[in-house]
Amino acid sequence: MGDFKNKLIRFMYGRYGTDQLYIALVIASFVLMLINSFIHSNILSIFIWVVLIFTFYRSFSKNIYKRRRENQMFLKIWSPIKAKSSLPIRRLKEFKTHRYRKCPHCKKVLRLPRKAGNHTVNCPVCHKDFKVRILF
Repeated sequence: MGDFKNKLIRFMYGRYGTDQLYIALVIASFVLMLINSFIHSNILSIFIWVVLIFTFYRSFSKNIYKRRRENQMFLKIWSPIKAKSSLPIRRLKEFKTHRYRKCPHCKKVLRLPRKAGNHTVNCPVCHKDFKVRILF
């Protein structure tokens, strides 16, 4: 087993490997396979194979500069999407312990402890006080 591992390490030396775009393409191909299992489309099957071949091509490529640039372009698109979706997910996870309220002055979203009742909150960004009512 150790000999196979060394051969694999030597083979991958100087090759790009995996990154965030690789993971996204694998997930996208898996989702497309799930969809295709219900639809049974030949065009979608071909597209899945194209995505998988491109994914492995990127992984085994020796043109590291070009693959990094592709990943950076993907991250430019993906990062804002991920940032916008992270707050609602975080709100759901912390529903039992915290509440999120927006400051009426600077519009910054504040994370407040879950204590029922009326409270006065000092915004850490604009340093203005405002009233908050937490129901439950």
